[in-house]
Amino acid sequence: MSAFLTNVFAGLALGSTYALVALGFVVIYKSTGVINFAQGGLLALGAYLGYTFSNSLALAFGVAILLACAAAAVVGASVERLVLRRMVGQPPFAVIMITIGLLFVIEPLITAIWGFDNLPVNNPWNIQTVEVGGLVLGVRDLWTIGLTAAVVVAFFLFFRYTSFGLAMRATAFDPEAALAQGISARRVYAVSWAIAAALATLAGITLAAGPAGLSPSISFIALAAFPAMILGGLDSPAGAVLGGLIIGLAEALTRGYQDQLFSWAGSNVSLIVPYLLMIVILLIRPYGLLGTKDVRRI
Repeated sequence: MSAFLTNVFAGLALGSTYALVALGFVVIYKSTGVINFAQGGLLALGAYLGYTFSNSLALAFGVAILLACAAAAVVGASVERLVLRRMVGQPPFAVIMITIGLLFVIEPLITAIWGFDNLPVNNPWNIQTVEVGGLVLGVRDLWTIGLTAAVVVAFFLFFRYTSFGLAMRATAFDPEAALAQGISARRVYAVSWAIAAALATLAGITLAAGPAGLSPSISFIALAAFPAMILGGLDSPAGAVLGGLIIGLAEALTRGYQDQLFSWAGSNVSLIVPYLLMIVILLIRPYGLLGTKDVRRI
């Protein structure tokens, strides 16, 4: 039971990271109808900005996180303003290809500035642990879960109780009606990209603050978060959180019991479990667990 609970806790921490990235996917999809494949690049860029503020400039870790999220938000909004705004009215496929191109621009830029070496990120957690009821829990994992919970609460309060959050919901629901009511779709799109970049940065920094450190391969975490978004529902923020937690738990439990149950499948079976789970869910509910069912009237 102790091993099971330890794996569940590790899965919740990993799922919290996936949830943050999946939320960024959903925010952009709801406002623009486009899947942002550059999210992994924004995650890596934000993590390296956090490293720069924390290590190179020797700022307090909390300050470094805030500055990195703010800087990444500016980058996200700038990308929307300078590149994607010119694609308004174009087919979604063309815009998706632009986001893929942005990913391949950001990744070489990161390695050109920071190199390929694994970099340790200064943080107040390191490998500290606490014992709760006989379970040894990582302090970083506790903070990751707590930060994700706080972000999710702030996220839903923002969308439900602020005027700009209402404007974003209206634009996502019916862009033409929102424009008729005087809502600036351009501002909504820019803020959506800023929020997505900030969420990706927070996920990247909490992940890089672990014992593995920071390397350019951190951008691949977005590929693992992609099934979380699909599983929960492309247009559902709550589904993104739920999908992230489910995927994180599935991956952690598979890794924890791999020797007992999946030894025949090789050493990396936990890496394919999220995609297998996504396929199974989509076969049952093609629009995801909490996604909006597409109804067509003929």
